[in-house]
Amino acid sequence: MDRLNLLKTLSEVNGIPGFEGDVRKLISKHVEGKCELQTDNLGSLICAKTGASDGPKIMIPAHMDEIGFMVHVITDEGFIRFIPMGGWWDQVLLGQRVQIKTSHGMVTGVIGSKPPHILKEEERSKVVKKDTMFIDVGATSKAQAMDEFHIRPGDPIFPVSQFEVLASGKVVAGKAWDDRAGCAALVELIHRLQGQAHPNTVYAAATVQEEVGLRGAKTSTAVVSPDIGIALDVGIAGDMPGVKPEESPLRLGEGPVLYVADGSVIAHSGLRRFVIAVAEELRIPLQFAALLGGGTDAGEMHLFGAGVPSLSLGVPVRYVHAHTGLMHLDDYENLIKLLEGLVMRLDWDAVNEIKRGE
Repeated sequence: MDRLNLLKTLSEVNGIPGFEGDVRKLISKHVEGKCELQTDNLGSLICAKTGASDGPKIMIPAHMDEIGFMVHVITDEGFIRFIPMGGWWDQVLLGQRVQIKTSHGMVTGVIGSKPPHILKEEERSKVVKKDTMFIDVGATSKAQAMDEFHIRPGDPIFPVSQFEVLASGKVVAGKAWDDRAGCAALVELIHRLQGQAHPNTVYAAATVQEEVGLRGAKTSTAVVSPDIGIALDVGIAGDMPGVKPEESPLRLGEGPVLYVADGSVIAHSGLRRFVIAVAEELRIPLQFAALLGGGTDAGEMHLFGAGVPSLSLGVPVRYVHAHTGLMHLDDYENLIKLLEGLVMRLDWDAVNEIKRGE
């Protein structure tokens, strides 16, 4: 398949928490006919690829939603006050373009605030908070914003950022790598499994509302009832000025990341050893990190029923939770290779050995 086109379309398609429908349609188009498709009641897409019909169930979720905003209040002057959907760092917002999806189509706007030229000296040195920001859509009144532009409270607001391959040919820029990189990896994995015998059933799940509380992971796991869980997300790359190795040891181009722990889950010891062993066998470079300030879909998956051995894998990304992030294509390819290698080896013997843990 055309990898760059897959990454471009999945990066540029819009889908904030609760509004992932266009992402779901795009993923469905890419995997249709290659697996059995179903959705849960919140809109997560579950793609079941059966190998051995009596094999273990391997669930691999990646979340479709990206961080964005929602229309909250339209001022009398026609400016849009918004609420964040997911975690935004205030300093990356000002001056950025966004699009509001209305009942009549997209409306472009720019995030603004009171300009520094008229601020008092003590105000200029402070970070502008997003609750004081607004979106300027060029309206002159509330009536124009609502009646002509058809903007309503509750409308989703998406970041605007175009996909691009940078000069090295190995690094790609785009929005929403968190976690469209994982979604793309799921699509490619399903394609690679075509015609291959594997000792399990793979459930590739494109989940909803991860950025606001791992919600789709909870509901889709209830549908699957998995034996093993491998969540896909992104790692916080630290190979940039000012970042110490102990803050983030991850570097672009040096392999996918295994999170030993995050704020929602501790990597299952038996599964962690299994992943490391497979990576070593296949000579796939593997990086390790902990992220105690955030969570992944594994956080809900591992708590299902009597417990599901789970961990999180992903690719390092620079500038996560901003309009544009950077990802290395070698890390992405090695993630897919590792997933394929894991699927080919996860039979009942391997799963039972993993569950024994220590």
